[in-house]
Amino acid sequence: MTPKYDIRLLRINYLRGPNIWTYRAALEVWLALGALEDHPSQLLPGLTDRLLVLLPKLVDHHCGVGEPGGFVARLRDGTWAGHILEHVVIELLNLAGMPTGFGQTRSTSQRGVYRMVFRARDEQVARVALAQGHALLLAAIHDEPFAVGPAVDAVRAQLDDCYLGPSTAAIVEAATDRRIPHIRLNAGNLVQLGYGARQRRIWTAETDRTSAIGEGIARDKDLTKQLLAACGVPVPEGRVVHSPAEAWEAARDIGLPVVVKPSDANHGRGVSLELEQQPEIEAAFGIADAEGSEVLVERYVRGNEHRLLVVGGKLAAAARGESLWIIGDGRGTVAGLIDSQLNTDPRRGETEDLPLETIRLEREPAIRLLLQRQGLDGDSVPAAARRVLVQRNGNTAFDCTHDVHPEVAAMAVLAAKVVGLDIAGIDVVAQDIATPLQAQGGAIVEVNAGPGLLMHLKPAAGMPQPVGRAITDHLFANHESGRIPIVGVAGTRNTQVVARLVAWLLHLRGTPVGLACRDGLFLENRRVEATDSAHWEAGQRLLINRRIEAAVIENGPLAILNDGLAYDRCEVGIVTDLGGAETLERHDIREPGQMDKVLRTQLDVVLDHGAGVLHAADPAVAALAPLCDGEVIFYATDRQAAPLATHLAAGGRAVCLNGRTAELLRGPGAPQHAVELPDWAAAPDQGQAVLAALAAAWALGVAPALMGAGVDTFETELARSNNTDKSHR
Repeated sequence: MTPKYDIRLLRINYLRGPNIWTYRAALEVWLALGALEDHPSQLLPGLTDRLLVLLPKLVDHHCGVGEPGGFVARLRDGTWAGHILEHVVIELLNLAGMPTGFGQTRSTSQRGVYRMVFRARDEQVARVALAQGHALLLAAIHDEPFAVGPAVDAVRAQLDDCYLGPSTAAIVEAATDRRIPHIRLNAGNLVQLGYGARQRRIWTAETDRTSAIGEGIARDKDLTKQLLAACGVPVPEGRVVHSPAEAWEAARDIGLPVVVKPSDANHGRGVSLELEQQPEIEAAFGIADAEGSEVLVERYVRGNEHRLLVVGGKLAAAARGESLWIIGDGRGTVAGLIDSQLNTDPRRGETEDLPLETIRLEREPAIRLLLQRQGLDGDSVPAAARRVLVQRNGNTAFDCTHDVHPEVAAMAVLAAKVVGLDIAGIDVVAQDIATPLQAQGGAIVEVNAGPGLLMHLKPAAGMPQPVGRAITDHLFANHESGRIPIVGVAGTRNTQVVARLVAWLLHLRGTPVGLACRDGLFLENRRVEATDSAHWEAGQRLLINRRIEAAVIENGPLAILNDGLAYDRCEVGIVTDLGGAETLERHDIREPGQMDKVLRTQLDVVLDHGAGVLHAADPAVAALAPLCDGEVIFYATDRQAAPLATHLAAGGRAVCLNGRTAELLRGPGAPQHAVELPDWAAAPDQGQAVLAALAAAWALGVAPALMGAGVDTFETELARSNNTDKSHR
């Protein structure tokens, strides 16, 4: 009889920013193997084969071997259950549609207890994947049945509930490719690209540049047509009607055939095309009236419907719609043939990540009317080989971007501009999109705000178009990153003093600066919270503030271990010391020698054009220098500190104390600048903090004269802000 093993999940911690494991958000799990500590995989008969039956794609996992099959080799040679769980969870995420490649499992100082971590774009999705992976692994260990399909479905359902929609995700992915950071602002699709004053906001395919007036105009189809016609854009004649009788009267005036549609509906719902008979026009009025506030009767324009996406005054993509037909077999009903011939298309479905919708007659009165005009309904049985038209348009998913005639593109761009939209979906009906509209009697029939992007990202046929990149480039010029200068301060010794002095110097330069440190949360030199704000939430509050043009954020070791950093990258990263190990036993930090792995996180995220500021007199801190992608600026109260001579000889920068003078050194010669310090700033207990702040200010281009004035007034400013806080209590 197989022993009953268990893997206890002791603690689950979501790391929301760069952390000791990875630059990205991750789920860290502390787990206890119990008896499995003495039973690695090679001692569990049949486990490897059972896992491969359940998850065949595990054969593709590289693991530490660096090539496909590496993980399976580890399984057969022997590896522990925590490592196996890591790969099982990653594979479930892959199967659910959230590709994940990063994971690590490490032992702790307690026998049988491990820390397992994996990349997690969303906490709730990661937790569901962990729960399902945990159950799967235990079932495989005990040779018990396990249904992988429902497990993947559970992860996918959570993914659908929590993750960004495909349009928003495409824009965020394009921004990430350009190294533009993002922050999700709600549980939906409201996302901030960039930080502070340089941010832009998107909500699906709408931006903070999208005009509310333009959106209102686009919703009013009749007003849209009037404005377009006035500017020379070809549109079908038509008018608003208020009754079935008025619809028939308008149709005769305009000329048959006509289109009857709601004035403000979406996705082609309630639209009836090519109507010629009074009964069908009057019936179409009722269908349209149920969808929108007003009903339009328009001249029918012959041709296929096309969706042209205009972004920032340029054509970004185009897709063509095609009519849908079924072919009778003499046995199946219309409803059955729709299911077997159309709805089986893998591109159709109910989820928003599929380019085509499932066709359901019960929710499509316009399709029922079209069938009625052919003498059919859902229960009718068409004769063998009879072609039945199911839908004239509404299947705009066939890429034709490179076929669009320049004049047609120009008309679409003009239409978006006339309505007042920076991003617009322009619906064009034309027999040939490669021919000017006037030459073929084509027309623009609608202008849509917040257009869906999926038809361009996943066309049913043709090449996907980089519409996410087009929107990102519309919001940010090529030289823009959406970033503000961020200074991160890590360590334990006077780090709040370092942070406050850097913020004070930036404030004196005229920069609206936000500060989050142990002394509180400050906005433009005004303390808005007096509680300890050296943590992730406070840092994020600064980064979403549209007034802030620079941010200074203190990061203690505990904050890094609990949450990670509040920002993805920074311009200046300061590490003052590697202290604090005595307070971190809960994180299995038990000696000072382990602290470099924690505090290096701050240096790991320095941008390549930024600077790491390190205490040269602390050998462990100075040893972090090679980890910095940018330059390194050392500081020390003693110019003879060990690494300084070599650093300066190589042309590096350093800030050192000489009596009451802070010397700004570049190269081995005389100081490049000198900043005279007051008594308090030259004192041993404050001198190191002042030098660190001056080094950061130097990296940010603060003038030495302003540094001197800032240090001279800083003590007074501290007293003022403290007194102000007391008076408000």
